[in-house]
Formats: sequence, C-alpha cells, structure tokens
Amino acid sequence: MEIARLLEEGGKILADSGVEDAATDARLLLGHCMQMSRTELYLYGRNRVGSADLERFFAYIRRRSAREPVAYITGEQEFWSLPFEVNSSVLIPRPETEFLLETVLGNVSAVDRSQGCCLDLCCGSGVIAVVLAREINARVTAVDQSPEALRLARRNCRRHGVDDLVAFVGADLFEAFSKEVVFPLIVTNPPYVSSVEIDSALQPEVADYEPHLALDGGSDGLSLIRRIADRTLAHLTPGGMLFMEFGCTQGEAVTALFTETVQGKRFFENIEILKDYSGRDRVLCGKANFYRE
Repeated sequence: MEIARLLEEGGKILADSGVEDAATDARLLLGHCMQMSRTELYLYGRNRVGSADLERFFAYIRRRSAREPVAYITGEQEFWSLPFEVNSSVLIPRPETEFLLETVLGNVSAVDRSQGCCLDLCCGSGVIAVVLAREINARVTAVDQSPEALRLARRNCRRHGVDDLVAFVGADLFEAFSKEVVFPLIVTNPPYVSSVEIDSALQPEVADYEPHLALDGGSDGLSLIRRIADRTLAHLTPGGMLFMEFGCTQGEAVTALFTETVQGKRFFENIEILKDYSGRDRVLCGKANFYRE
C-alpha cells in the first residue's frame, strides 16, 4: 500500500473512532513508524510501505483508536522545542507548562540564585528541571513521589546533558526536607484537577491513560495546592520566589490561599496571577519576605 493511501485509511479509522485531528495523528504515527518527516511523507506519498512498517502502523492505529495518546504510543513529546521521553507514569507536557517556564525565565533576574539550588516540585518527566538547567545553568533539586517518574526524568536529564546539574529526591512534596533546607526559587506544576472532573469531564486520552497521581487534586482540585501554600514559605529564602501552575478556574481560590498564608515571621508579598496566551488564569507568582515591624 502506498504512503498516501495508508494515511487516508488510517485517518478514516481514527475519525470513525472519534479521534480529533485524526489525519494529523495518522501522519505522526506513520512518520514515527517509517522515521520520516511530514514533508517526506508528502514527497514520497507514492512509495509503497513495507510489511513490517504496515503492521506496526496499524497496531499504532488500533491503540490510538482506543484513545491512547500519540505521545505514549511513540514514547516521545516535544516540549520547549526539545524531544522528551514520556510514558504512562508521567503527564504529557503541555503548552501551559511552557507558559509557566516563560514566566519564570522572564523573572529569574530578580532571584538570588547564589543562595542555593532551585526546586522543581512534582517534577514528573523532568521538563521543568531540564529547561531551568539548560536556559539559566541552574542547579536544580527535582522532587516527585513516583519512582517511575523519577527514573524517566533522570533519563531526560541525561538525554539533554544536564544530569550533572539536577539532583532527584523521592518524596511527597516537602516531606524529605528539614526546616533548614531553603531554595531561592521554587517552580511547581502540581496536580490540580478535581476528582469530579477526572471522573466525568476529561477526555478519555487523559482520564483513561494519564496517571491520576499526577492529575488528582482532590474533591476541589486544591488539596495539594493547600499543602504547598502551608509549607512553601518555610522553604523559601528571604526574597525567594514561587511560580506555580494551576487550573484556569482556580485563580481566585489560589490567590486567597497564598495571600492568607503566614508562617512564623514570613509572608508572601506581590502575589500575582498571570494569564496564559488564551487569556485564562494560569500561573501564580509570589515572593517571600519577612514581616515589616
């Protein structure tokens, strides 16, 4: 069967299964099978596909028809114009997290990084740690409670040549750190989807395949965010900054949590909620300080 015909047939199968952007997904899957770019698939559309690639392609199509995400099928997702390994132990990196990192990098000059490592809390696939290490040569401590996620994040750090800058800690949020351990910069993309949304509102690609450990923020989506609000000040240096991604409907609630947070003689000042490129609340930026007496 010719490439062009195969793409047409694969796209139809996916469309009949309810997959959005069926033609695009068929092209991505065939390109992965044959190690060909989109342009090459078009230029060589009359070429016939060998039996091994044909069999592999239709196996991929069956998996995608069952709504398994393309990134899990191919084992890779582009993020920050870099290829990252992904599997079902981690969330697939999304544009919202690129916006989080753009926000961090736009403000990093205000952070005194001489006071210690940066912290990537809930590191998942390691995209935040990798980008911070590459873009600003930062030393990063990356934390996740999933051993599988940490193993994958280590591989991504090695792949992008920053494994000497990133240290990994297996822990539930801040539980591995004593009160003496502080960071000048904390960046986090915690679970923030409500349990109700996971059960009833998410696409099957997300609800059925992505890890609930990395999605589920409890009954209102704020369970882990509350814990972060309760503990973050204890682990920020004076003047240290927190950048946190959250759900687009949570801006008011998140603002209240961090505005009210006080620990000892520490407080957050300059709490700011930043909107993403779709105009939705997406990132909290806060700076730690002492009481003014």
